[in-house]
Order: sequence, then C-alpha cells, then structure tokens
Amino acid sequence: MEASGTSGTAGPARRSAAAPSLTERQRERRRRILHATARLACRGGFEAVQMREVAESSQVALGTLYRYFPSKVHLLVATMHDQLERLHGTLRKSPPAGETAADRVAQTLMRAFGALQREPRLAEAMARALTFADRGVSPEVDQVSRQTTAIILDAMGGLENPTPEQLSAIRVIEHTWLSTLITWLAGRASIAQVRVDIETVCRLIDVTEAGARGRAPRSGSVASG
Repeated sequence: MEASGTSGTAGPARRSAAAPSLTERQRERRRRILHATARLACRGGFEAVQMREVAESSQVALGTLYRYFPSKVHLLVATMHDQLERLHGTLRKSPPAGETAADRVAQTLMRAFGALQREPRLAEAMARALTFADRGVSPEVDQVSRQTTAIILDAMGGLENPTPEQLSAIRVIEHTWLSTLITWLAGRASIAQVRVDIETVCRLIDVTEAGARGRAPRSGSVASG
C-alpha cells in the first residue's frame, strides 16, 4: 500500500474517513456497507460493485450510502482498509516467527498475499480502486497506508520510534507489495516470483536497522574537543 502524508482534502472524502466519530449505530451501518461491498466484489470483481446494489444489500438508503462513501472508489479503498484491519487482528494472534525482522515482515506480507489469493476478484477490485484513487480519496488511501505500516511495524517487533530511514524502507516495501499484487492479478507474475520480490525488498529492513545501531550513542563516550 502506498504510504503518504495526511491530506488536507475537504468535503465528502473527509466525511467518509471520519469513522471514529460515528455513533455505534452508524458504525454498525458502515460495517454492513463494507461487508456488502466485499461480498459483491468476491462474486464479480470491480464491475459488480454498484452503489445501488451495495445500498440494497446492506439495507441502507442510496443517499445514506453516498453520505458515507461519495464514490465506488472511496468504498473499495475503505473495504481494503477493513480487510487489512481484520488481517492485522489475525496476525496479532499468530505472529510470524522468523529470526530477523526482514524474515518476519516477508512472512507477514506473504500471509496477507495468501489471504488476498483466496478471493482474487475482491483483491482485483480493491487494487483497481487504489490505482484509480485521486486526491479526493486521500483520507481513505492514508488509512490503508497507516494500517499496512502498523502491520509491518508489528512484524518488525513492535518498533515504536522508527527512524526516517526505517520509515522510508517501509514505504518502499509497501510500494513493492502493492506492485506485486497488481502484477500477479494481471497474470504477469507467479507466486514464486512474488515471494522472491517480497523477500528481496524486505532486506532493506536489516540494512536500516544496522544503520540505526551504528548511529546510536555509545555509553560512556566522551565528546572530543
């Protein structure tokens, strides 16, 4: 997932990203909408997700749906965030067991890839939405990015204060993960190729960790004049 800063976008897109301020009833309605979207995408991919169909399936008025999600792209990107959030919960219950941070992150991302493999039409619909997303969808894209970053940081060992270099490495890993997903969905890469690419890019984590250790102040060091 592509990592980016928080957008200053105003208007409908910001409303759709304001889930934390919703009431319990509104959150339940939002969950129904996202689950209905996932079901439709699983059956027919991107084209099957039509706003009217989503409204009917989730038992909300079409106008209400548009207040939550101004477009199908907003809706599918939010669905991607919901899917990653669920995956994160599963990963926390059964964390990766690799010896290095790079190994653990690679295992985690391949598990995420495996989950998407099981529902390729849903994966294709969400990937297309991320590709089509413009500035108006920045809040939703930012949520996806933050969730992906949280998953990677947990796999690294719960790193609380990553360095700028480590955050840069995480962004590159996110870019690569999304790119491999798109190429696999298009039939241009095998799972074996995806695994090699993911394992290769995750080595950046070991490189940045070594750099962080090298810059750490040594105990008892004396500043020279």
